[in-house]
Amino acid sequence: MNKHNILYATFICCIASLSGVMLGYDASVISGVIEPLTKHFTLSPAESGWAVSNVLFGCIFGAWIVGAISNKYGRKVTLIFAAILFLISAVGSALATNFFWFVVYRMIGGFAVGMASAITPLYIAEVSPRDYRGRMLGLQQLLMVGGQLVVYIVNYGIVRGMDPEWVTSLGWRWMLASEMVPIAMFLILVFFMPESPRWYAMVNKDKKALGVLSRLSNLDHAKQLLSEIKESINLEQAQEKVSLDARQILTNPKTRFIVLIGCVIATLQQLIGINILLYYAPSLLKNINADIQDSLFQSIFLGAANFFGVSIALFLVDKVGRKPLLKFGTIGCAICLVLTSAAFVMGIKGYFPVVTLVLFVFIFGLTWSLGAWLIMSEIFPNRMRAVGMGIAFSAMYISNFAVTQSFPMMNRSDYLMEKFNGSFPLIMCAVFCIVGFWFVGRFLPETRGVSLEKIEPLMLSRSKRFREEAEKEKSEKQSEVVMN
Repeated sequence: MNKHNILYATFICCIASLSGVMLGYDASVISGVIEPLTKHFTLSPAESGWAVSNVLFGCIFGAWIVGAISNKYGRKVTLIFAAILFLISAVGSALATNFFWFVVYRMIGGFAVGMASAITPLYIAEVSPRDYRGRMLGLQQLLMVGGQLVVYIVNYGIVRGMDPEWVTSLGWRWMLASEMVPIAMFLILVFFMPESPRWYAMVNKDKKALGVLSRLSNLDHAKQLLSEIKESINLEQAQEKVSLDARQILTNPKTRFIVLIGCVIATLQQLIGINILLYYAPSLLKNINADIQDSLFQSIFLGAANFFGVSIALFLVDKVGRKPLLKFGTIGCAICLVLTSAAFVMGIKGYFPVVTLVLFVFIFGLTWSLGAWLIMSEIFPNRMRAVGMGIAFSAMYISNFAVTQSFPMMNRSDYLMEKFNGSFPLIMCAVFCIVGFWFVGRFLPETRGVSLEKIEPLMLSRSKRFREEAEKEKSEKQSEVVMN
């Protein structure tokens, strides 16, 4: 008898992954909006940055509290609530009469992004068979970058052949309103999803948990898996009595180490520089191409590169592993950023800097786009998964805010433009790529093929080893002082 109902698991993971389309669409639609919006409301460089980065304040708050909400009401209800917030944001920002209300509605959308970005991979991880978990989680990433690709095409389609004045007055509103289409699709299909069986088990609804597990597998295997889940939850609570409260998680040395790993991976994913291209692709490309329509058209190639990179990653992540892909990604992205920076500094026009940026996005999609999200959904134990992922995603959005708020000011700085010709942000991102290579190699264990219930011992063994190394190093230094 087949142990897993892969068809049903794929079906519900595809529905959950539609939230990725909303995430990608919401994140990237601003790339086409920001230039006409800046002209429409006569924004300063700092205000242009705020027009993009204000979303991240909502993201931080949404990611931080999503654990408490999903633990109380369930993963499915949380996803529905996030989709409703997406809808309010899309309509409100498209109809905004001034910059203040534009920011308010975009911040509501950010709250939805923060919730959905943390809860979707959590839900998929909890319903996926362990041997297929990487590919199932990859579906969300694939649809997210697919949403980014679609929005680049839609943005270009809206402005193509149109008068610049129309784009400045109305075109950007149509870009924002187009997000309502994927939101409506998700709200219709989400009701075909079951609740997470691991959430049912956590709130002692074992009969319902067994029902969902039986649909995902066969009855005998479902009973065995439910027993493992309950044993894991009970053992965690009996041995450590660690609740799902963020304060207790952060003050416990064992759980704090796991959260630290998740937060650093989340932060590095942003500092590598992908969101400079997602949010500001046309603005960045204007450094080598003055025509906004050409810049929007070239942005499509960036979206396509990310999509194809993630598509290939789906087949590699459960075969090659998470750690090798992340290490390769940091080196590949660093090389592409250095080459692009050199092209900017030397004033090389044409396709060379576009090709190097496309290659950067492809390598990122192949490695960190899926790999980082997968790591963040795997490393947290059952009792702290929702809250832990919320903390990690909050760290991700804080670093995202720093990147998106500072880029317009760096890109429009007369001094930096004179010295670096628009390449300064890319050089900084290349440095963080090198930091990422070191961190992944030293601190991150491989989680490929490990069940969710058995990842915590793997993480804690790594934590113990580093504590022992630190104590040994401290002891050696003390011995040297005594001898001297």
